[in-house]
Amino acid sequence: MPVQPPTREQLERIAAAYRMVLTDDEVAVFAEAAAATVAGFGRLDELADEVLPVKYPRTDVGHRPVGADENPSNGWTWKCSIPGAPEGPLAGRSVGVKDNVCVAGIPLLNGSPIMEGYVPREDATIVTRLLDAGAEIVGKTAVPAFCFDGGGLTGYPDPQPTNPHDSAYLCGASSNGSAAVVVTGQADMALGGDQGGSIRLPSSWSGCCGHKPTHGLVPYTGIFPIELTLDHIGPMARTVADCALMLEAIAGEDGVDPRQIGVRTEPYVEGLEVGADGLRVGILREGFEVPDVSEPDVDAAVRDAAGVLERAGASVEEVSVPMHRDGLAIWNAIAIEGATDLMVRGDAFGTNHKGHYTTDLVDFYGRARRARANDYSVTVKLTVLLGHYLSEAYNHHYYAKGQNLGRRLRASYGEVLERCDLLLMPTTAMKARPFPVDRSIPNLLAAALGNLHNTAPFDVTGNPALSVPCGTSEGRPIGMMLVGRHFDDATVLRAGHAYQRAMEPSS
Repeated sequence: MPVQPPTREQLERIAAAYRMVLTDDEVAVFAEAAAATVAGFGRLDELADEVLPVKYPRTDVGHRPVGADENPSNGWTWKCSIPGAPEGPLAGRSVGVKDNVCVAGIPLLNGSPIMEGYVPREDATIVTRLLDAGAEIVGKTAVPAFCFDGGGLTGYPDPQPTNPHDSAYLCGASSNGSAAVVVTGQADMALGGDQGGSIRLPSSWSGCCGHKPTHGLVPYTGIFPIELTLDHIGPMARTVADCALMLEAIAGEDGVDPRQIGVRTEPYVEGLEVGADGLRVGILREGFEVPDVSEPDVDAAVRDAAGVLERAGASVEEVSVPMHRDGLAIWNAIAIEGATDLMVRGDAFGTNHKGHYTTDLVDFYGRARRARANDYSVTVKLTVLLGHYLSEAYNHHYYAKGQNLGRRLRASYGEVLERCDLLLMPTTAMKARPFPVDRSIPNLLAAALGNLHNTAPFDVTGNPALSVPCGTSEGRPIGMMLVGRHFDDATVLRAGHAYQRAMEPSS
């Protein structure tokens, strides 16, 4: 159906929403002018759209797994088999793809019934790169609703992913399904996404490695976004070495992602073998003993891990960035209004950037969210209500100030990273939390938004950050986070690999 011009009644309703008072003559003139303008849009319908390529055939589009035998830890939303190139650095490796990433012919739910029925027609850039490297994509991994949940309670369909070490506990999210399938050995590696910590949180709580690359290092093209300045995508695996291998396959500009500015790549695998000798590690004081949040056994395990790096040849000193404690508040100011404007009101892709727009996703989601708004999770509902309120009542002031303060926060870390190669701290201030017996809204919100203190600041600043398992307490994993300079992902991975090598049993 060709594009339809607005009626006079529609123009009057829109004017009222913007608090305009139009005369009858103005409405008549505007209606005529709008019709003439919109008529030209018919030509756009005649032109072919730009669609990302699908290079590898889908002979087995798969199915939604059912039951514990087929889906241990509930990590999968879809199982399939898409083989890549016969040779390459990832040949023989199986990969799970987070279910906010477009894989042509495979349903994308993004953790919500609102997306039920959407099947992408294109492959995200990183999907093509994984297949080019020889990987086999073996499924889509579960996420909470629209990935806006750091605990992992709000996803669809049920049941939610459970912690591989104890099913009574949460995995950490939003890449909870990716962590579950990696830790249980159902996939060799997986893609995770990170806007507030969603690669590193599940890596910490579930016990795998997860690397949030420098902002823009890996293209986000063809992936359901949350907020352009916070969006990251990266590797999750059982070892840092596999994270480095996967990063080499997916990093680099693709020419259509506006997040990619001044991108620099390195041979990440080659850099692993340098070891810890000469590394300068700063233990970030403000990342420990967070009031009313930190658990002493977590802090102790991470300080012990710093000692392991020191014995392996690194120099270690305590450093301070007082503004780190303000990072979560800055992140909230950006994420709440930014996600409301882009992820919801902007029908996922928004405006004002020259990146690739996945138009079939925009079309489906735009219709679906208007028809099924009641199916948003409590986390998204709260975000939309508060984000709309803040923009209406305070004219986007706090979003704007949050972005300004984010640059100051980045500079504060940068000052310390001039004399240190890395910052070290707990990934999460606490171990995995149990599934709440009472699934009331306050408990859901507390589980979803209560573990971001150390991770969210580095989504604001865009620094590369790696979570590495560094012990257990009460049977639950603890993660150490290593943070580096922009586009110095190689040093972050080198340090994580050196730690894992130092912890290997002596032969």
